Parts: sequence; structure tokens; C-alpha cells
Amino acid sequence: MRNAQTTVNPKASPRTLHNPPNSTERRSHGQRRVMIVGSSASSGGMIERIPFGSTGHLSSRALFGAAALGRMRHDKADALLDTLLEFGVNHIDTAASYGDSELRIAPWLQDHRKRFFLATKTGARTASEARASLERSLTRLGVEQVDMIQLHNLVAERGWRTAFAPNGALEALVQAREEGLARFIGVTGHGTFAPLMHLSSLERFPFDAVLAPCNFAMLSQRDYARDFERLYATCVERGVAFQTIKSIASRRWKQDETEPRYSWYRPIREPGALRRAVHFTLARPHAFLNTSSDASLLRPTLEAASEAAVVPDEQLLREDAAALDMAPLFVRGVSDGV
Repeated sequence: MRNAQTTVNPKASPRTLHNPPNSTERRSHGQRRVMIVGSSASSGGMIERIPFGSTGHLSSRALFGAAALGRMRHDKADALLDTLLEFGVNHIDTAASYGDSELRIAPWLQDHRKRFFLATKTGARTASEARASLERSLTRLGVEQVDMIQLHNLVAERGWRTAFAPNGALEALVQAREEGLARFIGVTGHGTFAPLMHLSSLERFPFDAVLAPCNFAMLSQRDYARDFERLYATCVERGVAFQTIKSIASRRWKQDETEPRYSWYRPIREPGALRRAVHFTLARPHAFLNTSSDASLLRPTLEAASEAAVVPDEQLLREDAAALDMAPLFVRGVSDGV
């Protein structure tokens, strides 16, 4: 049996990125990019906002990954959500499967609904199940409409075929959009096949957003990097919002590690390495970074995201990988599940 833990090859090199120019307002591939200026956060600035694909919404480049609220008390959830205001984050990404996340968002959101793009997800694959899931999410969130509903982790071939078939989940979400229950429809994925399956999904339906893993270790895998770059280029060309996850993931936990686990993977905690990991993702001018389910790392992540993202030196990234024993979370044919 193959070992599910694969280390990063220090000689493997993700494709070179291009630094975005440092300015408060600029255009990139026809898209307007705006640095929101306001009262300074503790990091010294607010997070840049750019068009979220073709939706017409200017989203902060760091999106709040609300899985962090799944097992959190109301008072702690409120305090964590207040941090978003401090950094100008205006986009929340939750899911039906994130424990009590939707319930924790609901009371806080009553005072802030107009300020946020609100997205949730359904793991259902049939029309009836997807409709029920969306209606439940609306009730739990205390809203009549979400800005975006996403097909959650649509990667497995069988589920993919079911979702696109007659009476499949996509059919229900399109109907819900027509009824005003959701404004946009997206698709998300984990694992090494996510970019490839998203490309197939985009050929079947004009999704408004996609989501896939992005970090130095993942993009050090040749096949994954190839598919990821194809997806990114396609999204830029078609005006599809490009969301990323696992930007500050170091590797999977080892069985003998006893420290508290607030995410299913071991995150990067070393400040310099975390900052470089955030910038590695955000140096792509059209990419959005979904924050980690480890709430203790929200502030340092947002601090890093509030800075101008400069492509980190590749040697430093390799040194981080070696020092922190980094490894891809997903390895094709070995460990492609969560």
C-alpha cells in the first residue's frame, strides 16, 4: 500500500506568476481593480476588492471561509465575524455541511446583510435534494435569497453525471435562480481532479464561479499544475470568478501529532511562511483566497492579504516546504479524498 503522505519535491517549480502592479486602482485584462481605502486595520490597510467574475460585485480578495464557525459558540462567532469589518472583507462563503456555520452567521448578518456577498453550497446531486438543501440553508441563514449557491465538491464522475442529468441538482438550482432564491450559481471541488472536472462543468453550463485548491505544494505536482493553469486561464477569459482554498495548508495531520486540530489539515502557523503562502495565491491577479477553517489564523491571513501581493521568492517557498515538512493535501491515485 502506498504512503498517503507525499513530500514536496524542492526542485519542482509551479509556473511563474506575474506580479500585479502596486496601485490603488488599475485594470487587468479589462477588469477594474480597486483598493478600498478606509480606517486602517491593525495590519495597516484594507483588503483589495476586484470584480467577482461577471457578477457585478466587487469582492474582497480574501473571502471568509465560514467553515471556521461550524463548532463555535455564538459569542465567539460574533467576535470573529467582526474581524471581517476591520479588514474590509465583504464576502462570506459557507455551506450546508459546515456544522452550525449558517446558524452562527444568521444573527450577526441581520445588521450587515447589505454589506456582504453571501454564498452557500449544497452537496446534493438530485433536484429534489438540492431544492430542499437550499431552502434549509435560507432558513438557517435567516434570508430570502443568497447571492450564490454552489454545487459542493462536484468532482466524482457519478455524482457529476447525476447533477447535470434531468432532475439533477443543477436543474433545481437554475429554477431557484429564476425564482429569486439565489442570484448566481457556482461549482466547487477538492482533490487533484477538481480543475479538470470544473473545465468539463464549464463546457456544460456557464457557472459564475469555481473553487479549487491552491498552494505551493499542490502546484508542485505537474499534472495538477497543468489542469489548474488551464482552469485559471479559462476563467479569466470567460469572466468566471476563480476561488481558491487550502492556501495556508501545510499537509495532512500525522497520527502521532497531539496538538489541537481546528482544521482537517495541518495549517501553516509560522508568520513568514504563512504570509508567503497567502501572497503565493493572491499574486494571481484574478484569484480569490478563501480563509481557513482554523479561526485562530483568520487575523494573520487577513493581515497578509491586506498587503500588496508580490510573488514570493521560489527559493524561500522551497525552504518553507522543507522546514515545515509540507506535502500536497491531495495526491492523484494516493490521497484524493478529504
